[in-house]
Amino acid sequence: MKRYASKSLVILTGLCFLLQGSDLVAQSSAKVEQLLSKMTLDEKIGQMTQVDLLAIKDKADVAKYFLGSVLSGGGSDPADNKPATWKASCDEVQMQALKTRLKIPLIYGVDAVHGHNNIEGAVVFPHNVGLGATRNPKLVERAAQITAREVAATGIHWAFAPCVAVSKDIRWGRSYESFGECPDLAGELGAAAVRGFQTRLPGGFRVLASTKHFAGDGGTENGIDQGNTVCDEATFRKIHLAPYLPAIRANSGTIMVSYNSWNGDKMHGNKHLLTDILKKEFGFQGFLISDWAAIDQLPGDYKTEIESSINAGLDMMMIPNGPGQAKNYAEFISLTRELVLEKRIPQERIDDAVRRILRAKFQSGVFEHPFASPNLMSELGSPAHRKVARDCVRQSAVLLKNDRNALPLSTKAGTVTVVGKGADDLGMQCGGWTIDWQGKSGNLTPGGTTILAGLKNALRNSVNLTYSPDGSALNQASTVVVVIGEQPYAEMKGDKKDLSIQSEDAALVEKAKASGAKVVTILLSGRPLILGSVLEQSDALLAAWLPGTEGQGVADVLVGAYRPTGKLPRFWPRSNAQLGQPTVTDPQFSFGYGLTY
Repeated sequence: MKRYASKSLVILTGLCFLLQGSDLVAQSSAKVEQLLSKMTLDEKIGQMTQVDLLAIKDKADVAKYFLGSVLSGGGSDPADNKPATWKASCDEVQMQALKTRLKIPLIYGVDAVHGHNNIEGAVVFPHNVGLGATRNPKLVERAAQITAREVAATGIHWAFAPCVAVSKDIRWGRSYESFGECPDLAGELGAAAVRGFQTRLPGGFRVLASTKHFAGDGGTENGIDQGNTVCDEATFRKIHLAPYLPAIRANSGTIMVSYNSWNGDKMHGNKHLLTDILKKEFGFQGFLISDWAAIDQLPGDYKTEIESSINAGLDMMMIPNGPGQAKNYAEFISLTRELVLEKRIPQERIDDAVRRILRAKFQSGVFEHPFASPNLMSELGSPAHRKVARDCVRQSAVLLKNDRNALPLSTKAGTVTVVGKGADDLGMQCGGWTIDWQGKSGNLTPGGTTILAGLKNALRNSVNLTYSPDGSALNQASTVVVVIGEQPYAEMKGDKKDLSIQSEDAALVEKAKASGAKVVTILLSGRPLILGSVLEQSDALLAAWLPGTEGQGVADVLVGAYRPTGKLPRFWPRSNAQLGQPTVTDPQFSFGYGLTY
């Protein structure tokens, strides 16, 4: 298993990176320049505008304003959230884009951060913290390829992933979106995901990746979402910029800019980072997309916010508001036009932005293939895709403790009793960014397998398997499997100061221990939790992270059908006092720790 150590990464000159993907750039550049020469200012500004689906009350606005992109943000899904409905909705706005004078297709974006996770029936992969534990870039690339196929099946051209944040403080509620605490690991797996997303699909189509969030989102003080990352530039480069270099070499089509600040300056207005470093020094050839209404956090009125962000290097703005709301897309387009005519935004900056957007569109193949391939729809949620997700789950699980030969579970005569509501809760397995923005508990999507169902499949006809959610009926069990962990959450709402395991979960483990049976604890979480008495009272402890829809993979590890290979992608703190500390000499478990059978 490859050893990862955080190390300084030499920043190469931009020329080296300009050579990456030069064939794709050369093939599209002539077409881009020809099209750009025909465009009016209004058509150019329209290409720089991305609007949320629910903000568009009249779909004709797509053509009226020459919109370059539409997205479905967290929770803004088409009517019944079925794959066919998504495709019909995407096709509807695309048809409007193709009615324009120059017939420039739009690209539709979605937060496909661990599979096509917004859509019912799609395969949901482990969140990145689990994939970081696999240390397997080929598997991560394969997972992204499958996600791209399911995304493309519904008419979508753009996945807002991968997140290559280097998470330094697990109080941050987005920690599970990070591959871990090591820049090298985040960079290698992030680049693998970019390659997977942008693999050429049947017919020549590609889904654009969006490496995010540039930059420093995982390093904010006290782990506060959208907060302030404080450090000198050398440290910032070494930790937070480093993972973007492999993604650029992998030709990431887009990069999403972060809400956070660096030393008090908001990223969306930071020309030094967005233009001087990312575009010029690193040679990034794709385009920069803002985060959701993120320019609104810059100083000044809306017109000044637009001026600051575009001049800093933003190429496309994500705008969630529609007519009748403040800072809506019509206002953005009108004010941007004024700023250009007033020479507060140079025409050259507009042309650079549109050139980058058009280049990415040509390279994605959306001009030739504006609508989804009907052949891909049959693959969505398919057994073949679920098989790969199951392998991701197996390789992500980290065995932290195994005493009394508690694992693998014996298939000899005896009774295995499963306790804890998390054992039969698909939503808890998946975590945030699943169907709903913040996720939710329960059987939220068809086709998945809970851990309990997986154990029933694995232990069928070999042992007596019972289920007691509250642990009230242990039935003289020889082994008690306790499934505990965090309830679903996503950005902002996931920030937490105290990461101690909930008292009710600790009590459930204590009850299992008092039965005299062997106790196997499965922890479902987006980050390490402070284990306290749970570690001592468990004979075996498995960190399953947020495995997604394929709970059968957890069962495979429990019964020994797969021997654990997962290694911690970050150190595991012993107490809340260690959270946010730059150096911890006595963690509960170190980075890279992981047992096997």
